[in-house]
Amino acid sequence: MAGVNTPQILYTQPKTVYHYRVATIETNQERDSMSFFSTRGGACVTTSQAILWGLARDGGLYVPSMFPQLSADRLASLCGTSYQNHAARILRDFLEDYSIAEIEESVNAAYGSDGWDDPAIAPVRPLMDNVYVLEIFHGPTLAFKDIALKLLPYLVRLAAEKNDERREVSIIVATSGDTGKAALEGFKDVPGTSCSVFYPFGGVSRVQELQMVTTGGANTHVIGVKGNFDEAQTGVKRLFSDPEFHKKMDVMGKLPSSANSINFGRPAPQVVYYFTAYTDLVGRGVIRMGQPVNFVVPTGNFGDILAGYYAKRMGLPVGRLICASNRNNVLSDFFTDGIYYTHRTFFKTMSPSMDILISSNLERLLYESANRDGALVATWMEQLAGCGSFSIGAQRLAELQKTFWAGFADDTMTGEEIRQVYERAHYVMDPHTAVGSHVLAQYREKTNDHTPTVLVSTASPYKFSEDVLRNLLGEDAVQGLDAFACSEKLEALSGVPMPRQVRELRGLPIRHQAVCEKGMMESALLAGLRDAKG
Repeated sequence: MAGVNTPQILYTQPKTVYHYRVATIETNQERDSMSFFSTRGGACVTTSQAILWGLARDGGLYVPSMFPQLSADRLASLCGTSYQNHAARILRDFLEDYSIAEIEESVNAAYGSDGWDDPAIAPVRPLMDNVYVLEIFHGPTLAFKDIALKLLPYLVRLAAEKNDERREVSIIVATSGDTGKAALEGFKDVPGTSCSVFYPFGGVSRVQELQMVTTGGANTHVIGVKGNFDEAQTGVKRLFSDPEFHKKMDVMGKLPSSANSINFGRPAPQVVYYFTAYTDLVGRGVIRMGQPVNFVVPTGNFGDILAGYYAKRMGLPVGRLICASNRNNVLSDFFTDGIYYTHRTFFKTMSPSMDILISSNLERLLYESANRDGALVATWMEQLAGCGSFSIGAQRLAELQKTFWAGFADDTMTGEEIRQVYERAHYVMDPHTAVGSHVLAQYREKTNDHTPTVLVSTASPYKFSEDVLRNLLGEDAVQGLDAFACSEKLEALSGVPMPRQVRELRGLPIRHQAVCEKGMMESALLAGLRDAKG
């Protein structure tokens, strides 16, 4: 096999396919080894290589060669166990070249008490009308990205060791608001790594921005981009596919890698909370084992809902996956007519983490829809890059619609949902969760499907206190108030304590002030890395 230290490598020789017995009480069945392929047809690599390199050199995303299957008995054995146990047992099947001890140690370190304000990690709370809220925002940055990004640094460090990588692993991230801070927190001062984050300047909430630009750590860099998230994300993906950029980084002794959801190390840990939510409902007697449950997921980049799809493919009894978009409704249009079209107006909304028109993780779903035809996926991606659209055809669309249903909510609908849910259930939602709640109502009205449903809540309302308070009390209630004053007022109204992560932001010094044009991202990145080295 070609040297694993070579960043320009496009393809490696396939691993030897072998069989082994899983040394756990879960199963004694033999299985084929897990490999990873590019969605565009190339690259047979190990799990650790996929996590270390992030993005395939042909521009594709790494996908597993198979979906591990959890039997009903194995699923039942997870009921009543801790989140950490769920994570270790589910991830073992994906992380083949990591030892069981390595996985368990990493999981316990990532999901220990440090940084989590709920011991359940991803608690499920009843809402109303046979709907349950899966809260995945109880980590250090108050957003669901923490679930994966608390674990990813451990996986990356181990991956570097396994592949004899001596260069610094340079994490490069584009964020629509939440991934950036979660990545910075996860990789801050981790030996042998650096973390550089690009965010749309003026396109995130004030709390989101402050969380990023106040981050400490000698190895962190934050750069505002004069453009939207899609432009920042496209810029980062362009860097990963540029051989000249890799050469420059190699000269600096750095290996570019990603902590965006294009890295398989992101969706893999997110699969876990779909299982914990399901087994939680079984344990409460809400559902019986094997009974289908619907999940509604607010999403922009399609990573979170993709994890739900992977869980379904692994055997979790998922009924429908309800894809909720904001006014940038490229995904809801796609699941309606099978055409992905990006030449449309881009809107800044009160749910900025979903202000996305190019949903990178959709490519992983397309790979499965295309019966794993990488050449076909590559053609679709070329069409998207060239003319801003592609069509998957009526037959493939019909197959996807058996699992996915999609809708959207604009800011007016979102604000009304925040107010109505609070009035009916005294539950405070952030705008992203409110988008999901509104779309769920659309789904039930149009389908009359009242299957028990889990609403995935992706962020704390305190990250968006101004918008939440405005929709609960009216515009006059926020006049003259900054984000912190709004948070204090929201706390008094709701009785839900303001998270310390928000309270502690007040007064922190601004450490990162770099802003660049969207065409100057490479220069800004390299300058930041050189300055840090100096």
